[in-house]
Amino acid sequence: MSIKDGGPAFPAPYGVGHVTTQGMTLRDHFAGLAMQGLLAEGPCGAMKNVAADAYNMADAMLKAREEE
Repeated sequence: MSIKDGGPAFPAPYGVGHVTTQGMTLRDHFAGLAMQGLLAEGPCGAMKNVAADAYNMADAMLKAREEE
């Protein structure tokens, strides 16, 4: 199963030839933002679970974008 990652979070402008990679994906960006919110609530258990929850939220955000 392929993960839909939303493409690059901050793509290089069209015509910029020296960029060889686009950096983090939109999924990674969304997960990072979700993790900030989760951790802002205070101690929240195992970091592995926090990371999984953040990516679950990111996947939900990407799915919501498809439904618009």
